[in-house]
Amino acid sequence: MEIQAVKDEASYRAALAEIDGLMTARLDTPEGDRLDVLVTLVQAYEARHHPIDPPDPIDAIRFRMEQGGLTVADMTPYIGPPHRVYEVLNRKRPLTLNMIRRLAAGLHIPADVLIGPYGAEAKAA
Repeated sequence: MEIQAVKDEASYRAALAEIDGLMTARLDTPEGDRLDVLVTLVQAYEARHHPIDPPDPIDAIRFRMEQGGLTVADMTPYIGPPHRVYEVLNRKRPLTLNMIRRLAAGLHIPADVLIGPYGAEAKAA
């Protein structure tokens, strides 16, 4: 069966269904190659038609805290004293460049996520 372009929702859903059926295909087989091509086509379609906005920086920090069971006290090496951590988490104080660097290095939150707009800054954008 010939691979069709993914150009609308119908062909997108058909490609997803076919991908689902090929998920157990081995690499370096015709089925594995077909899976690879279909996934590439679906990813391109999703990037154009279903883009995902980057996460809010504060939501990313909160998520990492929740994921790691981290408390405000655990955040002091990255953000500063507890009152400053609360100010940042409550969007009262912006992240500084040094905070971003420490969070990126210590908690492995991508810096490009941390520099994104949030709070009042996001509303103005």
